[in-house]
Amino acid sequence: MKLGIISDTHDRLPLIDKAVERLNMEKAELVLHAGDYIAPFVVSHFKPLKAKLTGIFGNNDAELELLRKKFEEIGAHVYGRFKELKIDGIKIAMLHGEEETLLKSLINTGAYDVIVYGHTHEVNTYKKGGTLVINPGEICGYLSGNATVAILDTGTLEVEIISL
Repeated sequence: MKLGIISDTHDRLPLIDKAVERLNMEKAELVLHAGDYIAPFVVSHFKPLKAKLTGIFGNNDAELELLRKKFEEIGAHVYGRFKELKIDGIKIAMLHGEEETLLKSLINTGAYDVIVYGHTHEVNTYKKGGTLVINPGEICGYLSGNATVAILDTGTLEVEIISL
């Protein structure tokens, strides 16, 4: 399965549209969003996404219940600050990553095959023991100047970073 992995969209509507277009082009079957959508008005820009969307909240998200409700209206699910998933037998943890001690602890436990996080706005993909750690960078491009998405192949655990 192809998983799209995104984070830190920060209300940047034109780049959200580009990310959705690219994820559709890549035929992502599920998209994981590691938080910082920011405001509920961004939700309509995810509606053209053909894949299911699962996400968590980031430290800058506002109006959480309205954000959650708007995503549910388009068939997406945004959970709290942490989500554990099992996809194709792969155990995945997703968190925003602003609590660095928590992030490092999760990585060091080795309890997950994949850990997805955001927050830093920097692409960072590496393996620690048996755990693949993925930060897809930022959609908004505000800090790095580069809007990126990640594609994870669950069969091979290979990650591709795509600049928009």
